[in-house]
Amino acid sequence: MAKFLIADDHPLFREALQGALANHYPDLSLRETGDLDSTLAALASDDDLDLLLLDLHMPGSGDFYGLIRIREDFPLLPIAVISGSDDSQVIAKCIGFGALGFIPKSLPSAQIAEAIDVIMQGDTWVPEAVRGRLDELSAEDQELARKVADLTPQQYRVLYLLHEGLLNKQIAYQLNITEATVKAHITAIFRKLGVYSRTQAVLLAERLQLEEPTNS
Repeated sequence: MAKFLIADDHPLFREALQGALANHYPDLSLRETGDLDSTLAALASDDDLDLLLLDLHMPGSGDFYGLIRIREDFPLLPIAVISGSDDSQVIAKCIGFGALGFIPKSLPSAQIAEAIDVIMQGDTWVPEAVRGRLDELSAEDQELARKVADLTPQQYRVLYLLHEGLLNKQIAYQLNITEATVKAHITAIFRKLGVYSRTQAVLLAERLQLEEPTNS
């Protein structure tokens, strides 16, 4: 019996994906989560999953952070990114950051099931249109991924707000924490990223294509 976790914040898409997979995997066991925090908790409590179907942009995840974080914490778990994007650079980074596949949400359900079959066999699957022309992840991006993997979800939220140009007082208000806590997070972010200023942190953040890590 196959056991999958669908991590996506859109209930209608989760329902549609469930229906498509149920037709293809009669004995399928499915779990669902809608944000990064609940996904990390679900993965920590269940080491018997065969596949994670991960939305890049669910709350807390913010572009590549969720993928990087999960790959660091659960290195043996097969991950297929499910996304509304079909940009070749995004696809290349997802594969470079450890996903076994990249499945556009626009694919017909039969093709999604076929892609998952390939991934379940341990092979990489990407859309046919981009096969053979994906650039390898640069050494700089690989190093950045290793550094970002050390950030906690809250530190990632602070990094995003730094990237947006907010002052410590504004970050504290946004996250409902004290300025002292913000300063402690920033100190930890600088140490983990190997930088010494807000400007350097923001320049590194640009390479992650930071998206707001909203909460559910």
